Amino acid sequence: MKRLVLPAAIFLLVISISAQETTTAHADHMTPAPAPAAPAMNWAKQAVEKSPRHREWVNVKNGTRTVSAFVVYPEVKNKATSVVVIHEIFGMSDWVQMEADELAAAGYIAIAPDLLSGMNVTDPNAVGKAIRDLPPDQITSDLNAVADYVSKLPAANGKVAVAGFCWGGGQSFRFATNRPSLVAAFVFYGQGPESPDAIAAIKAPVYGFYAGNDARIGATIPKTQELMKAANKTYDVVMYEGAGHGFMRAGDAPPPAADADQKTKDASAGNKKARDEAWARWKAILAKL
Repeated sequence: MKRLVLPAAIFLLVISISAQETTTAHADHMTPAPAPAAPAMNWAKQAVEKSPRHREWVNVKNGTRTVSAFVVYPEVKNKATSVVVIHEIFGMSDWVQMEADELAAAGYIAIAPDLLSGMNVTDPNAVGKAIRDLPPDQITSDLNAVADYVSKLPAANGKVAVAGFCWGGGQSFRFATNRPSLVAAFVFYGQGPESPDAIAAIKAPVYGFYAGNDARIGATIPKTQELMKAANKTYDVVMYEGAGHGFMRAGDAPPPAADADQKTKDASAGNKKARDEAWARWKAILAKL
């Protein structure tokens, strides 16, 4: 892996920024909700089911909306920092729940909201479009409601960070422009904002985790670095060489079959190495918050 420094080249970004919408929230417990259709990952589901940590689904009220969220508690003595986990373009998958559980294993309260709550999306091919079509203000208000909820849990110390993957990575960065009280934003292979005004509103340090073999997202990083540097904001970027887009999920997956071609084996090894290094870095940063 390598840390990136600001190059001279400038690239355009495509992610939009919206203003923060103030909301009030409360929650009640519910039985596990069916997640939107997502890639089949039985290994992730099995890992969550074997977890010894307490987990539950809650209903978080956001005005007239009800956001279903998956919460996992750490087995620690003291009150813990909370992390809002924003799912990929695939929606609320078993892997997202597994990621929340791994955060709890590291000592943090993890809450993963289903941002498609209230929508009946059952066709796997329609999930991505439904997520891309979500109103930006609704996303912000849902995330604010969830962050407000988790920060007030008896087991929480009031500190809230945000982390997201792929589409969720971009939303993690965007949420940092809308919620100044965040203690950190963790952006996994997601695009950054292009508006200087939005970036000026960021108070939290932003940590980027990017894949070396991801030209689409990689091309957006220099412009984000330039904007963050100009605004005197913390944007600590690491590029994980040999990894592809989505390496956190791909790195968690079982290794390929013994008879798989070498290219497949190399990609798996690269993603696994990046995932392990990124996890170590992520936990080290969280421990200092």
